Amino acid sequence: MIKKLLFLFLLLGKTISYSQNITLSEKAKVSILTCGLGPESYAMYGHTGIRIKDSLKGIDIVYNYGAFDFSTPNFIGKFVKGDLQYFVTYGNFIEFYYNYQYENREIIEQELNLTPLQIRDLHQQLNQSVFSEERFYTYKFIDRNCTTMVVDKINGILGKEYIKSNTTNQSYREILYPYMTDFYMKLGIQLIFGTKVDEPATRLFLPYEFKDAISATKVNGNLIEKNKATLLKVTQSELPFNWLNSIYSLITILLILVFLNKKWIQISYFILAGILGVFFSLVGLYSLHEEVLWNYNILLFNPLLLVFAWYLKKGIKDRIVLFGKVILALLLVYLAYMTTKIHFEIVWPFIALHFYWIGKIILQIKK
Repeated sequence: MIKKLLFLFLLLGKTISYSQNITLSEKAKVSILTCGLGPESYAMYGHTGIRIKDSLKGIDIVYNYGAFDFSTPNFIGKFVKGDLQYFVTYGNFIEFYYNYQYENREIIEQELNLTPLQIRDLHQQLNQSVFSEERFYTYKFIDRNCTTMVVDKINGILGKEYIKSNTTNQSYREILYPYMTDFYMKLGIQLIFGTKVDEPATRLFLPYEFKDAISATKVNGNLIEKNKATLLKVTQSELPFNWLNSIYSLITILLILVFLNKKWIQISYFILAGILGVFFSLVGLYSLHEEVLWNYNILLFNPLLLVFAWYLKKGIKDRIVLFGKVILALLLVYLAYMTTKIHFEIVWPFIALHFYWIGKIILQIKK
């Protein structure tokens, strides 16, 4: 086993050293690799890689943006803040292929219609990125990820932004939404996102959207896509419906809370909802991720619920009514705003619960 690992290490080292200094032949090819979705949060949108193959020189390598190191000190804190350093990696295609085969994720290859000069220039730029300080970059969910870095490299070689988004009639949120199949993960992500993801999707930032854009792009009247093939086909078994991981379990939990009709349950819920609102407010101020700024979901999980819960516990009726009306007024604003948003279908149970509970409490006091 040790001998095998040593052999692979030496082989990889030889490939890297050789590829860094070599001049590609006229037969060299460049292709974009689009890799399938994975169950992990960092793989749920797929992956984009750049393959450079030169059969005459014995080169077949893949460059990958979007790598990160879990052992980075204060990893979670840096990720949340948005200053975690990502980097570009480099390795042979066979290892790349077997890795995705092991993960049961497809690989689609699109060879690009580039000149030998453009291919050599791209190869040189990629090696410059790998073997210099350019290797590291600060990750941004929409503006700087494994796909946008590749889009920018290819457009830079072409000399113009030929490959670009053709889905500007959709928002970033609408494009992302179908990728999120895990209900509670989808709910959490949709709640923490702010107004930026509701903007028109002018940035090409997801692998499969990039793949489609390549197929549709022409440069000087010629398609940029020279050839297209599925290198790795996989069979994805259809997952059975999971009631526990669906909106129905959420509705059931909230209905149980309503039917129990206990004051301490209401107070506990309002405290948790208020704390969540405070978190949305603070993370927007703390984080450098623009996607979590100006989070209007604090109108639903309102920090004022903490004050409301306090007065509800103390039984100070005039304050309960006052803050209850303020919270309901803000909730009405939220409801009006949300009617045009795609994630309204998964947050409406919370809206209904807040209207019912707070409205009922106010009416009972006024009787």
